[in-house]
Amino acid sequence: MNTSSFYRYLVGGLACLAALLCFTSVYAATENKLSEPEEREALEVNVDDMLQPWKGDLPGMLDRRTIRVLTTFSKTFFFINKGTQRGATHDIFMEFERSLNQSLTKEKKLKHRHLKVRIIFVPVARDQLISALNSGKGDIIAANLTITPARQQEMTFTAPIYSHVQELLLSGPGSPKVENLQQLSGKTVFVRTSSSYYESLVALNARFAQQSLPPITIEPAPEALEDEDLIEMLNAGLIPLTVVDRHKALFWKQVFPNIQVHQNIILRKEGNIGWAVRNNSPQLLALLNEFINKNRQGSKLGNTILLRYLKDARYVKNAAAQKERRKFLTMVEIFRKYGDRYDVDWLLMAAQGYQESRLNQSVRSHVGAIGVMQVMPSTGKELKVGDIKQLDPNIHAGVKYMRWMIDRYYGDEPMTQLDKALFSFASYNAGPARIARLRADTKKRGFDPNVWFGNVEYLAAEKIGSETVSYVSNIYKYYIAYRLIVDEIARKQQATTASKNQVVPTVGMPAAPATPATPATPATPATPAAPATPATPATPAAPATPATPATPATPATQ
Repeated sequence: MNTSSFYRYLVGGLACLAALLCFTSVYAATENKLSEPEEREALEVNVDDMLQPWKGDLPGMLDRRTIRVLTTFSKTFFFINKGTQRGATHDIFMEFERSLNQSLTKEKKLKHRHLKVRIIFVPVARDQLISALNSGKGDIIAANLTITPARQQEMTFTAPIYSHVQELLLSGPGSPKVENLQQLSGKTVFVRTSSSYYESLVALNARFAQQSLPPITIEPAPEALEDEDLIEMLNAGLIPLTVVDRHKALFWKQVFPNIQVHQNIILRKEGNIGWAVRNNSPQLLALLNEFINKNRQGSKLGNTILLRYLKDARYVKNAAAQKERRKFLTMVEIFRKYGDRYDVDWLLMAAQGYQESRLNQSVRSHVGAIGVMQVMPSTGKELKVGDIKQLDPNIHAGVKYMRWMIDRYYGDEPMTQLDKALFSFASYNAGPARIARLRADTKKRGFDPNVWFGNVEYLAAEKIGSETVSYVSNIYKYYIAYRLIVDEIARKQQATTASKNQVVPTVGMPAAPATPATPATPATPATPAAPATPATPATPAAPATPATPATPATPATQ
């Protein structure tokens, strides 16, 4: 693939990710003098520990208050823009979360009205989706999967969210001439082996064998690459042919003008796209089907989401401007710098910053908190980091205060690294003295005072309300998504480099033409409806209210 083109895309994606990552409000007065211990344990949270395998049906998920959605990082279905989770899949599942919590509240099935069920997105590579589901690393697959007999052997699909899907051939500037299905014989086509496109090509090869025709050479594309990545490579003349669903092909044609969509060369007709669950989850399946029947393609909600992400290409073409991308990348470097200095996971800090201010240094709260980290002037002065009205000292203050908070209150506590982080965030939001009282009350009631979720969290909901509970939950969700996406972007970069080395010699194509401007960051249109859980304020100013990404939802896309 054209590395400069793809590099721009990756930088854009990382830039958006950067914006994703920030910190919370720092309290005006600290209880003790801030000091840095000579030795300290690095705060590094392992995402695998946060996503321990678990298998069960809906009742267990409601008891855990977590439903995990396995998806892929895609500029259409699930992506990050300026710190906010977006995409059709994201938006539809935010609506699902809102609807579910509304029903549970009405039926009085929540343990506490402030303890909502949360949707957590788990982005993985496409070839890991099914194994991750069946091994208990997620509960639902929502990744635009076509329902095929082979896949139905491994999991149970919901009712279709998108019907009458056609798989079409796409060609580019360096492609051989193909005018009908028969002329695919002997040609090379690039697709992921985990895709339904691969199954369609294998079936076509079986027909060619019966007709004594040369088979199609099916060149396996790296699993880290999404359909839009292969289309971009096709547009640049780096691969000869590929296969994509019609609705996606027509959308990306608006972005990449060098591709040709062969609407007469159809490899699969009347396909259906659905979500999938484990075979032992009939109650979850029934709930999803009920939701889908109300919100599938053709419904008001389904059409709104489709129009948002699959009709208007401007949100991709006009991805973040170069100036904005530079700003985001600068912010990432600041988080990295102080994360390294204070031995705190910079992504975790960035997630907190996003919760506080949406990474907006110009934000001022009604109580006087300043900037990305929402630092109070008195605290900034005591931290001795410089002018907190400036971005670098502001982030410095937030990370330094977090380090002090961990060491002062939770460094020697018998907690996991995750719980040390969660309790520190709760203390940022509600104050360490208040959290200490909640821990004492939790122990008296027979719960574990060293575990946040499902223990001290219950007391926080009862005695404080939704604010602190939502605040911690939001950061937890942001961090999981950001960490997995950072890993996925790295895999995608490696896959693209390997693919470039593999593809050009195999196809024997001319040097790739200058690549047309490619979407640097998956910018997004009008903000989707806000999710039901952690309420998100119209403006991210006040540190009190936890901000949460727009709503994840998307029934209608493959």
